[in-house]
Amino acid sequence: MEYVEETADERMQAWCIHCGKGIAGTKANEDHAPSRVLLDKPHPPRLPAMTVCQPCNTSFSVDEEYLAAFLGAVLAGTTDPSKQRVERAARILGSNAALVRRIEQAKQTYQTQGGDERIVWTPEEARVRNVVVKNAKGHVFYELSEPMVEAPSHVWFRPLESLTTSEREAFEEVSWPNTWPEVGSRMMTRLLRGDDLAGSWIVVQEGVYRYGVTQRDGGMLVRIVMREYLGAEVFWGK
Repeated sequence: MEYVEETADERMQAWCIHCGKGIAGTKANEDHAPSRVLLDKPHPPRLPAMTVCQPCNTSFSVDEEYLAAFLGAVLAGTTDPSKQRVERAARILGSNAALVRRIEQAKQTYQTQGGDERIVWTPEEARVRNVVVKNAKGHVFYELSEPMVEAPSHVWFRPLESLTTSEREAFEEVSWPNTWPEVGSRMMTRLLRGDDLAGSWIVVQEGVYRYGVTQRDGGMLVRIVMREYLGAEVFWGK
């Protein structure tokens, strides 16, 4: 990714975006958004990152690994580490037998009327939601320096292939409204220079992770696409 300097109000960076506690005087470290476990290696340079308190940062790791492994299993159609398309998923599944069993329990097979076998995977929604919201908070903060400490108004995530044509068209529309973002914010710089933009989407890693941040209906909207398979939306507003 291109380096985009941020010169917005530094006072907005004094709190952890996840728990709202002050950063000063606490153990803190870098939190990447998107979570690195969701990306392929080598990671893009200058990944979006922000300072958060260490307890919050470490609290997401188990769910992040779960989502990376679950997505890998869905895309491969199996939890077999040797058959994974995603290298990170192969490593996680190959080293965590308990997680393999847990994901296997979420798999169901059925036969279509034509006799073909299909697999349906049921994710642990609370764990997926936790990672989606965590990354959405990071995207808003990184692009606009706005800490979204409160719980979002709504969150959803679905395979993109399950959306109707009109739903998919609406989902892909994340353009910024006629108003402009704060001067000095990374989003303002992106809109002026086009850094890492494909249309209105910010591309972190082609075919792996992209996100969009915009204002909508008086609130803040984030949309995320992982592996061009899973779409997610997080909204703060009324």
